[in-house]
Amino acid sequence: MYKVVSSLSGRCAVLTGQSCCRPGLAKFHLAGGALCQQSASKYSPTGVPEMPPCNFKPEEYKGMSKERMMEIRRQNCNPMIMKVTYYKKPVFIHQGYMQWLWDVDGRRYLDLFAGVATVSVGHCHPKVTAAAEQQLKRLWHTTNIYVYPPLHEYCEKLASYLPDPLKVVYLTNSGSEANDLAMLMARLHTGNFDIITFRGSYHGGSPQTMGLTSNAAYKYPIANGLGCTNTMCPDVFRGPWGGSHCRDSPVQTIRECSCAPGHCMANEQYIGQLKETFATSVPSQIAAFFGEPIQGVGGAVQYPKNYLKEAYKLVRERGGVCIADEVQTGFGRTGSHFWGFQGHDVIPDMVTMAKGIGNGFPMGAVVTTPEIAASFAKGIHFNTFGGNPVACAVASSVLDTIKEDGAQQISLNVGTYLMTELAKLRDKYEIIGDVRGKGLQIGVEMVKDKASRDPLSSEAMSEIFEDVKNMGVLIGKGGVYGQTFRIKPPMCITVEDADFFLAVFNKSVHNYMERR
Repeated sequence: MYKVVSSLSGRCAVLTGQSCCRPGLAKFHLAGGALCQQSASKYSPTGVPEMPPCNFKPEEYKGMSKERMMEIRRQNCNPMIMKVTYYKKPVFIHQGYMQWLWDVDGRRYLDLFAGVATVSVGHCHPKVTAAAEQQLKRLWHTTNIYVYPPLHEYCEKLASYLPDPLKVVYLTNSGSEANDLAMLMARLHTGNFDIITFRGSYHGGSPQTMGLTSNAAYKYPIANGLGCTNTMCPDVFRGPWGGSHCRDSPVQTIRECSCAPGHCMANEQYIGQLKETFATSVPSQIAAFFGEPIQGVGGAVQYPKNYLKEAYKLVRERGGVCIADEVQTGFGRTGSHFWGFQGHDVIPDMVTMAKGIGNGFPMGAVVTTPEIAASFAKGIHFNTFGGNPVACAVASSVLDTIKEDGAQQISLNVGTYLMTELAKLRDKYEIIGDVRGKGLQIGVEMVKDKASRDPLSSEAMSEIFEDVKNMGVLIGKGGVYGQTFRIKPPMCITVEDADFFLAVFNKSVHNYMERR
C-alpha cells in the first residue's frame, strides 16, 4: 500500500538550505514576464519552469578553462570517457550540495541521477563530510591484518540492517568487485559452476562480471564470464506477457489484464521460461542465480510480484545460491523497504552492494551467511583497500544519516508522488509508454507509440534529454535500447523539486512533439 503526503518534515529543507514554497505548486515564467502558479497535476507547456530556491552559495570557480579540460579529456583520459560523456554540450561540474550541482559558470542543476544512483543522502552532506574529515585527521589507511575500530563498528552496524542469517561482511571497493567476489564464493560453496542472470541486467564490467551483464553495449568480443547464462527478463511492459496488476509499484502498465485477483498469468509464463532455461541451457546443478530486485541500468525494470520467490525456490532445488544485487536498490532507495529484496518477500544467500553505501565514496560489500563464509575461508582472500578506515567512517555516517534524516521515508513519499504525476504525463503523451519503479528508483520508458511499444529513437531521446538539461535538471538514460529515462536522485529531494522536474519534463516532451 502506498501513502502519498503533500509535504515532508522540515528536515530535508533545512539541510538543503531551501526556503520551500507551498508543496504541489509549480512556478512558470510566461512569455510576458508574469509569474503564475499551477497545481502539480497541470504543467504548462508554454512557460519556462522556475527552479526552486536554494540558499547555499557555491565557491567561485577559478580553475582551468572548459576548453583545456576537454583537450585533456581527449588526449590524456582514456577514450572511453569521451564515449560516455553525457550531452552534446557537456556539463562541467564544479561543486555539489545535497540535491544540487553547480557548473564552472555558476549555473545550478537539480541532480536527479545522483552520479548514477550513488549519492544517497546528498552531495557533500554536512554530517557525512564531518565524519570523513574527523577520520582523515586520525587515520587514513591501514589494512585488516590489524584491528582498528572503524572496520568493526561498521561491519556490526551494517549486519544489523540485514535479516538472519546474513551476518558476515566482506568489504570491497566497488560493485563490480563485490559481484566478482560473490561469483567466486558461490562456486566454491556449491561446487558448481553455472550462474544464471536476466537479460538486460548489469552486474559489472570486470572480465568475470561481464558474463553476468546482459547488454551488448557493455560487452567486448573476448571470452568472458564463462559459465554465465542469461534467461528471459520478466519485464511486464516490454516482454511478451504483462498486465495491469503485475508489479509492486504505485503505477502499473497500460497493458490490459484479465487475471483473477491473486493470479498472474504473466508470472506463470516467465517462470516457465526460467524452467526452460534450466532444461536446455545449464547442468542439473548450478552455482547461483543473480538478480537485481529492480533492474538499474536496464531501465528500472520490475518483475511480477511473486517471480523472485518462485525463482529462488527453483534455484535452490538445483543446488544454487540466490544473490541479490542491491548496488542500486539498497539503502532505502525503494522507499517501502531498506533492501529491494525485502519487497519480494525473499531472503537471499548473498547480498552485494555499492554506490549508495558510501554516498559517492568508493566502497562495496558482500554480505552472506556464516556457512558460505566458512566455505570461502579454505584459501586466503585479502583486499588492501577493502574496509579502509575512511571508507568505513563515511559508510557508517551514511547509515546514521539515512535514519536521522528520514531518507527512506522521503524516497517513499516523494517517489510515489513523482511516479503518480508522471503517470498523468504518460496518459497525455503517446511517446511515454511506461512509468515504473518504487521510491526513488524510477524509470520512464519512451516509445514511438503505445500500440507497438517500439523504443523511441536515440535521436529523439537525445533531444528530450538535452532539453531537460538545458532547463536545469540532470537525469539518466538506460534500457537495452537506451529508451528509458532514469530518475534516481539523492534521497533528500522535496515535493517542490519533483514539481519542478515534472514541469521541465512536460515542457521538454511537448517541445519534441511540436517539432515532430
